[in-house]
Amino acid sequence: MVVTVHAAAKVNLYLHVLGRRADGYHLVDSLVAFVDIGDHITAEPAAALSLEVNGPEAAGLRPVRADNLVLQAARLLADRTGIAAGAALRLKKNLPVAGGLGGGSSDAAAVLLALRKLWQVSISDEALRELGAGLGADVPACLYRDAVWVGGIGERLEPAGALPEAGILLVNPRQPLLTAAVFAARHGPFGEAARFAPMPSDAASLAGALSLRRNDLTEAAIGRVPEIETVLVRLGGLPGARLPRMSGSGATCFALFDDRGAADTARARLAAAEPSWWCAAGGFLADTGLWD
Repeated sequence: MVVTVHAAAKVNLYLHVLGRRADGYHLVDSLVAFVDIGDHITAEPAAALSLEVNGPEAAGLRPVRADNLVLQAARLLADRTGIAAGAALRLKKNLPVAGGLGGGSSDAAAVLLALRKLWQVSISDEALRELGAGLGADVPACLYRDAVWVGGIGERLEPAGALPEAGILLVNPRQPLLTAAVFAARHGPFGEAARFAPMPSDAASLAGALSLRRNDLTEAAIGRVPEIETVLVRLGGLPGARLPRMSGSGATCFALFDDRGAADTARARLAAAEPSWWCAAGGFLADTGLWD
């Protein structure tokens, strides 16, 4: 048996920082979406656990270290379920490393899902999310895979409902940016929760609702990677672009479009003008089935 799971990019459509706990973790309120752009995890039976990384963004994860989050996730699931079997894991890395798209967390979530199927272990979705929380605050949301309201330090998830059809363009100026460094650089007052209902029915209405919200980490991220501001300006100047905004802790930014075709056209135009940038166009995940 060979199991392949899509590790979708996670996009924070807005991100408010509400406070900070005594242990240093920040409390957030965010609308998280998953898109049909991402990495791929493949797992097949083997005597021991191993990980091979390939793909256009693989260089940032080579050589593969023992503390790679994918391997940590695999070992954690094996320990939790008492499985002694191994697995040959392959990660096709398409997302930029440390790009603010939850790539590592999504990869970890994908390997948990892949190995649950490969090893045929009995563990519920809820238990899997609890397990994933031990790997990182974003992992439970990446296991959820639908649009979701995220609260607490990332562990409180509530279904957000179906997002409207829209195109999305993701752009990274090839500058890695560590989440911890951005949170540490953030200053000023804390924000407030800003969830809304009902979910808008088209891309224009969604962009309108989101325009009343923000990403509270943008200023701190620009302070560390000034090119983010350039990306946001360029995104805002593309025909049909709505809501240029940074995702997560950066440096990847996004813009919404009315449809996938408009996003594809914008990607081609921007990629030609800025060939050194990472650009990818897609749409929100419409099918939440776990398997490719």
